[in-house]
Amino acid sequence: MLKVNNLKINYGGIEAVKGISFSIEQGGIVTLIGANGAGKSTTLRCIAGLIKPRSGSIEFLGEDITGKDPAAIVARGITMVPEGRKIFSDLTVLENLKIGAYLRTESLDEDLKWIFDLFPRLKERSWQLGGTLSGGEQQMLSVGRALMSRPKLIMMDEPSLGLAPLIVRDIFEIIKEINRQGVTILLIEQNANMALKTADIGYVMETGRITLTGTGYELLTNEGVKAAYLGA
Repeated sequence: MLKVNNLKINYGGIEAVKGISFSIEQGGIVTLIGANGAGKSTTLRCIAGLIKPRSGSIEFLGEDITGKDPAAIVARGITMVPEGRKIFSDLTVLENLKIGAYLRTESLDEDLKWIFDLFPRLKERSWQLGGTLSGGEQQMLSVGRALMSRPKLIMMDEPSLGLAPLIVRDIFEIIKEINRQGVTILLIEQNANMALKTADIGYVMETGRITLTGTGYELLTNEGVKAAYLGA
């Protein structure tokens, strides 16, 4: 579904990503793990069209999308749940969700029903301002907003950041349910243990390079990964 080929990205005058290559199969969950500053978020932002690569290519469903603008990326079926949620605090839950469908012209009724089935709390709070929601509810809203474009691939940047452990568990159950419903997922997550338990394939990034790859289980049981990222 997605092929990243020898991608190099400069960010703020620094070579943040140094020639990485990886692929994602349709229907899977793939995670990038690594320390802060490894280049994970920069990679997602580049795929989303928010920053341009210095070199390399990105292919999605056989089409070269390298350097295309964000609206064109969304139109092709890729959306992103940004780190820190980035909801519109002074808009209602319903208005936030409709913004996620800004490229679409057809009725949104079925999509809103889908989102409210996934997130019943959002339905209960549909006329509440986004800024008055709890952290977990805001994360649900951020995910729901991304799903409103009917993506084929959804990229999530630190979905559990700042959330209580019980809410983190709920968020990961939702990620698995979204995947079961046919959406492919690329996940960045500091909670490497949860990410690797959820993912089919994992890539370890260190200082702008991919240094290790394997199934989620293989990386969970890798001694180097355990020492560096799992607190073992």
